[in-house]
Parts: sequence; C-alpha cells; structure tokens
Amino acid sequence: MTLLLSLTSRSLTSLLDPAADPPRTLFDAPGFASEELGLRGLSVNVDMLAGFGSADLDSLRHRADQAGCPCLVLVDDTVLEVGNSDFAVTEAAGDRLARLASAASRLGCNSISIRVSLPRDDEDAFTRGVTVLQDALIRVERQELNLLLAAGPGATDSSEGLSALIKRVGGFRIGALPAYGDPMAAEDPIEYIRKMAPYAGAIHLRCEGFKRGGAHRGLDLAAGVAAAKAVGYQSNLVIDYVGEGKPAKEIAMAAEVLQAAIDAD
Repeated sequence: MTLLLSLTSRSLTSLLDPAADPPRTLFDAPGFASEELGLRGLSVNVDMLAGFGSADLDSLRHRADQAGCPCLVLVDDTVLEVGNSDFAVTEAAGDRLARLASAASRLGCNSISIRVSLPRDDEDAFTRGVTVLQDALIRVERQELNLLLAAGPGATDSSEGLSALIKRVGGFRIGALPAYGDPMAAEDPIEYIRKMAPYAGAIHLRCEGFKRGGAHRGLDLAAGVAAAKAVGYQSNLVIDYVGEGKPAKEIAMAAEVLQAAIDAD
C-alpha cells in the first residue's frame, strides 16, 4: 500500500454554486478534484448531504467512480455523547451511526468517521461508550465498513484517551481518523500524528492557505507527513482546506507540498 492524496468535500464549498450557469454542486466535486487537482479520492462531509435521498447518494457514487475519484470516508463532525447516562442520548447516537453506515455503504465508502465525547476519569461512562460503539460496530461490519474515531471533547481529546477507547472497543474494523491541526486535539500536533497514525484509516491535514511568499499559514504540512511516515503509515492522506483564499490554487499548492513530502526519503 502507498500513500494516497485525497480531499475533503468541504474543501470545495466556496466553489459550489447551485445558482450558477451551469450549476456547480457536490456532484461535480469528484470530477473537479480528479481533473483539476489530480487527487484520487474524496472524504465526504455529511453536512453537505442534507436533503440527499438514496438516488442522490447513488448518483454521487456513480459520478465519483466515473471520475476515478471514489468516495472513501463519510465524515461526521457531530459530537456523539456515547458515554451519557441518559439512555435516550446513547440510543440516538447508535441510531445516527446506523444511518451513517447506510449512507456510507450507498456511497461506496470504506469507512465512516465520527467524533465521540466521554467525560474524563469516569469509568462508568467509558464502559457505556465502549458498549455503544461495540453495538454500532456490529452494524458497521455488516456493511463491510470501518469505524474511525476522531478527537472529541473530554477524554478523547488526546492520543492516550482515543487509543485507549479504540483498544477497549476492539476488532479489526475500529480505528482512528486523526487530523493534523485538529483544534479538538489538545496535544502537540506532531506527537498526536505519530501516536495515532498506527491506528489511522485516514489522516486529515488541515490546510489554512498560503502567504504570498509560499509559506503555509498553518502548521508545517511536510512535517505532518513526515510524522506519519516515521511510524510506517501507508494509507490515505486527506487535504482539508479551511482557508479563505482561492481554493483551487491553494489546494494545488498543498498537494504539491504533500507529494514532495511523500516522495522524500
């Protein structure tokens, strides 16, 4: 397996305009990512699927496959309180996971990513969270998907807490989606990537745009790749553009930096 460069769908939000002539919608994102940016996969942000029915999901999958830019991960940034003592709250979290799994399967994704919240130093809450995720994982596995956990409030904001949760849940289809520069991760970004990469099914790299001289406005992107490579990571690197410049130009610049870091010895 080799490192693959892909893109989050939200990176292209400012370029999408249903009122344009011709309209530019999420259905156009895979083709743009592939043809204009040379990227070979898409992490689909679930909030961009509002109003989508089964036929729409099928259409997006078809367009992505045609473009050679398949949907790889369905990403949900809604924080799920899986350790809550209120059964209605944990039941709602399980139901949401089931709906995500159905949508991800329809899109042809290999994984879904969620953020979970657990109180610190609360073994009862931790155990409830493990149970909720184990139950959800049964449904996820039936769809031949992986469940990736991202940083969230409380105990999962650190590599220690997140990896402990993954180990307790157990199984071959549970892992992580760490983000380099994730504001929810209360840890040194390089150390966070190094510690979470062994569990990662994908790694997001937060791109904040570039200064006039070409320097990245945020973290050193090449250093993030080097941290993942240092522990043997060989999978999906995802550009997550959150800047305010020209997305196409700045995503292309990020891709160039990242590819050079991938190719470096």
